[in-house]
Amino acid sequence: MFAWLTGTAIGQSIVTFVISMIPVIELRGGIPIGLSYGLNPVLVFFLACLGNMLPIPFILLFIRRIFQWMKRYPRLGRIATKLETRAAKKSESVHKYELIGLCILVAIPLPGTGAWTGALVAALMEMRLKRAIPVIFIGVLIAGLLVTLAFSGVKALRFLG
Repeated sequence: MFAWLTGTAIGQSIVTFVISMIPVIELRGGIPIGLSYGLNPVLVFFLACLGNMLPIPFILLFIRRIFQWMKRYPRLGRIATKLETRAAKKSESVHKYELIGLCILVAIPLPGTGAWTGALVAALMEMRLKRAIPVIFIGVLIAGLLVTLAFSGVKALRFLG
């Protein structure tokens, strides 16, 4: 189905970037896909981090309004409430450790963490954009490095030396 897109390095790069934007999957899915295509690990790292960060300002700015709109409808309201409850549980550690807690929440490349969750927590805590975005970005870079190293091995370190 995607053979026409994944047949070129540009198409493979686009797929890596787009997959990294998807909630839950994020760069934890984008990096392995990009590496499986044989793309350069450094390129994959940057594409995945940028793709993962693209939705974050929009989440921070609009998610509270989107949740208010969703609550007008029973089914959507249940989804919004569920997401808010999950984010509230995660925000306890963020409240305790402030920006470091947010960075760690984003940096841990496990299910239920990541940039989308971090942005949701920051938005529900009414954290200002200029404080949340840099911290989330640092967390994304850490997560991206961890996932890249995990999937490409220590060979990926050659771009550091």
